[in-house]
Amino acid sequence: MRIGELARRTGTSTRSLRHYEQAGLISSDRAANGYRVYEEGAVVRVANIRYLLDAGLTLDDVAAFRSCLDGDLPSVRPSARGLEIARERLAVLDARIAAQTAARDRLAAALAARYDGDGASAGVP
Repeated sequence: MRIGELARRTGTSTRSLRHYEQAGLISSDRAANGYRVYEEGAVVRVANIRYLLDAGLTLDDVAAFRSCLDGDLPSVRPSARGLEIARERLAVLDARIAAQTAARDRLAAALAARYDGDGASAGVP
């Protein structure tokens, strides 16, 4: 299939597909007219790449999961490096969530101390 068909079937832009190819995560052959041609298995591979990117991994991180990209990703055990990367990303996300929760709590406390329930400044007639 050509790049436009792969993009349509995976909900991915052609630009992203070219980027994945440049990163070595997918490959194509060239037709006589120079068009990229992908095998049917590229649909699963791209879906798995997108799944990992949506889970918070970077494109460089996804490279550690190459051995898992052609199958049912959740049922395949990733490499030791893949697990390490996933755990590192999870720790980063947990830290960001904790920081955002603390900021939200500080703002909520400041508003509660300064204003009453109707938005009027506390203690001001």
